Amino acid sequence: MPGNAVVYLRVSTDEQAEKGLSLRAQEEAATEFAGRKGWPVAAVIRDEGVSGGKPLKKRPGLRQAIAALGPGDSLVVSKRDRIFRTDAWTGASIEREVTSRGARIVSAAGEGTEDDSPINVLMRRILDAFAEFELSKIRERTDGVLASKRSNGERCGQVPYGFRTTDDGVGLVVDPDEAAVVELTRSLRDDGLSLRAIAAELLAMGLKPKNGGEAWGVTTIRRLLSRSEPCPET
Repeated sequence: MPGNAVVYLRVSTDEQAEKGLSLRAQEEAATEFAGRKGWPVAAVIRDEGVSGGKPLKKRPGLRQAIAALGPGDSLVVSKRDRIFRTDAWTGASIEREVTSRGARIVSAAGEGTEDDSPINVLMRRILDAFAEFELSKIRERTDGVLASKRSNGERCGQVPYGFRTTDDGVGLVVDPDEAAVVELTRSLRDDGLSLRAIAAELLAMGLKPKNGGEAWGVTTIRRLLSRSEPCPET
C-alpha cells in the first residue's frame, strides 16, 4: 500500500497576487502529482500570508502538516520553496522533523526530491541555496526602498484595512466603507463563526480584501479582529 500524501500550501503576503503562486494553483499542482503517484491525499493544509523565511515555530500550517505525517507518507508541495526559503540550518531542521516521522518532502516539480541519490541531494542543496539567496535579495531591495521613502518623508508599509491615506500620502484617515466591513467581521466573530467561516461569508457577500486578492485569508481576518481585541487561534 502506498503512503498518504499531506499537501502543504504556502503563500506570503507579497506573493498572493502573483501568477502561479496562488493557493489554488499550488493545490492543483500538488494534488494532481499525488494522484499520478497513486498517493491518497490525507489532508490539504496551508499557511496564508506567511514568509518562507520564518522558522517552523512561526508556521502553524507547516507544523500541522508535519504532525499529520506517518511512516511512508509524503509531504507534497508544488515547489520546494513552499517549505522554506531560509538559511540551510533552518531548512535542515524542518527536513529532520519530516524524516523523523518516516516521511519525506516531495516536490511536484521534481527538484531532486525523487530519491536520496547523491545527484538529487546535490540538486536540493543548490535549489535551497538559490531560494535563500532570492529571499535575501528581496529583503535587500525592500530595505532600500523603505530607506528611500523615509528619507523623502513618505509613508512606509501597507495601509491597514479600514483606513486610507490623506492627500499628502502620509497620514491615515478612516475609510467608512472598509470600517463597516471591519465591524461586520467583529459581529460575525461574536456570533461564533470561525476565522475561515468569516472569510467565506465576506466573500459570499461580494466583499474583497483591500489589495484585490481573490479571497480573504485567515491571517487577514485575524489582523482585523486584533485591532480591537485579541483574536484566539482556531
